[in-house]
Amino acid sequence: MANIDAPFGLRPIGNTVGSSDFQMTEYLIPDNEGTSIFQGDPVEIDDNNAGFIAVQEAVTNVDNIGVFNGCLIDSDPSTGKPKFSNFYSQTNITQGKIKGFVFDNPYQRYLIQGDSATNSAQTDVGKVADTVATHSGSTSTGISGLELDVSDLAATDGQLRVTGITGDPENNELGTTHTNYVVYFNEHAYNHNE
Repeated sequence: MANIDAPFGLRPIGNTVGSSDFQMTEYLIPDNEGTSIFQGDPVEIDDNNAGFIAVQEAVTNVDNIGVFNGCLIDSDPSTGKPKFSNFYSQTNITQGKIKGFVFDNPYQRYLIQGDSATNSAQTDVGKVADTVATHSGSTSTGISGLELDVSDLAATDGQLRVTGITGDPENNELGTTHTNYVVYFNEHAYNHNE
């Protein structure tokens, strides 16, 4: 049975030090930020708006601080009430803050779907790769469309390190595309491994 092509960005599943805790930290998104951030997208401290977060600009970037998990707009401009969303899209607030929630533990493990460029193999485990350079997502679900660039798997210099293949029966078939990988950040602002 072929794997299902349904990307979801990076989905937390536990961490490499044995705990299943999911550590999230609150960061601020600048007012009227023009780039959308979807649940499952890697984020970084924004070079243009120091102290705020933004979607990661480049796939090979050690400034990554973690994975976006939604936001809270203190006062939605259309209702004047607080609004939680799985994703951030351009919002011009007049009061309050836009709070982004980020899984920023450098030891966090994630699931990510492999892209369609190359078939998966057991030998992928232990290798590193970047994500496919796209930050599209669904505005109806808020979920990221980010995937692992399987054709980029190598011994060194990669954003993510593969530690295994998922046990999910719908996306664990090796030798084909869209396999779900278990990964952690090889390049992370809070724990440089390179």
